[in-house]
Amino acid sequence: MALSLRILFFVLISITSRAAGEIRYSEIRSDGRPIIPFDEFGFTRRGQLELNLTQISLSGPDSSTLDLSKVGFFLCTRDSWINVLQQIEDAEITCALQSESIKKILVFSQLPNPTPTSFNLLYSESNADQYSLVFANCLLQVQVSMNVRSVMYNLENGKSNQRDYLSAGKTILPRVYFVFFIVYFALTAVWIYVLYKKRLTVFKIHFFMLAVVILKALNLLCEAEDKSYIKRTGSAHGWDVLFYIFSFLKGITLFTLIVLIGTGWSILKPYLQDKEKKVLMIVIPLQVVANIAQVVIDETGPYGQDWMTWKKVFLLVDVVCCCAVLFPIVWSIKNLREAARTDGKAAVNLLKLTLFRQYYIVVICYIYFTRVAVYALETITSYKYLWTSVVAGELVTLAFYVFTGYKFKPEQHNPYFAIDDEEEEAAAEQLKLEDEFEL
Repeated sequence: MALSLRILFFVLISITSRAAGEIRYSEIRSDGRPIIPFDEFGFTRRGQLELNLTQISLSGPDSSTLDLSKVGFFLCTRDSWINVLQQIEDAEITCALQSESIKKILVFSQLPNPTPTSFNLLYSESNADQYSLVFANCLLQVQVSMNVRSVMYNLENGKSNQRDYLSAGKTILPRVYFVFFIVYFALTAVWIYVLYKKRLTVFKIHFFMLAVVILKALNLLCEAEDKSYIKRTGSAHGWDVLFYIFSFLKGITLFTLIVLIGTGWSILKPYLQDKEKKVLMIVIPLQVVANIAQVVIDETGPYGQDWMTWKKVFLLVDVVCCCAVLFPIVWSIKNLREAARTDGKAAVNLLKLTLFRQYYIVVICYIYFTRVAVYALETITSYKYLWTSVVAGELVTLAFYVFTGYKFKPEQHNPYFAIDDEEEEAAAEQLKLEDEFEL
């Protein structure tokens, strides 16, 4: 029992950012889980929770004599949940609802007898902190069915009727996303200007890079509007659909761009080899699966029995995609190194080799930071400053876009072409030194 609760604790702390703060409709059907997490929310000193339950029913052996004090909803912080787990392991309590570390919202024993099929509750929270709404069922072999409408929000200072449906640490996200949209819009304008000025040396890959930047900008705009509507009304009003569409297109085009640059397509060669095409055929379908998994995760919330499965699918697919896009870069580095020794153009190939080595390192750093460091930062940061992890992730992404554009921009005197004899000799000497070092 304690082990399962410990595992579910990590489910609680890994709730996705998009789930927090929205008006949530949840359907629980014949569910016997001891703990069902719902949402996580950062309350200010004027926090409110609205809970509406309909079609409540309990099924199990002799349901008329059940101890309903062991069934109900409660709020807990991460620290208080750890304390609850410790109390259960030390046999001080047998049910989370018996702990004084939590804040009971509704215990079913408080409901009128017989148990009604619907119930409404308004709960006010004056202690500012990050809370998780959790349902506990400590009755063995008893299954619960109900429809749950949960709404968590903060009342803004000086405006008693003005609700903020975004968590305390995420309330400025609409402005953050909009600022980054402006930055990418300006970046798009700069790139169009570069393509126009260098139109005689532009390759197909440069237009593909333009498409990636435009999709990123549109994705941020939809995310800003999505968060703005949620902040004011608790619902995305359709902006989430546009966000998912542009997020899907942005994800596919970005990974495809990394693969194409890694293979040297359009810059080094006008075609893709069979093994490089296979990488694209793997990455693109995996991105489709990853986006489907992300939609399921965001829209169902952690109360769903398959929520954790979809989360594992998303993480696995994302890791596989990140690994797959590195192979073409490694292949290009290997091919360039071999060519530098055989075709007599050591300096040209050395420049290409150096560039692709730099890009390999940058891609590794980008993947590591956006997939690991950002989530670590979100975990250790105070709930009041959760927006900082979003800013950090977007800044790293922006730096990656700028680096890619700068290193692979169209140039009149392209390092892939003409080079003089002195540079050729210097490059040959450097390759010789590298070979001796490896030996």
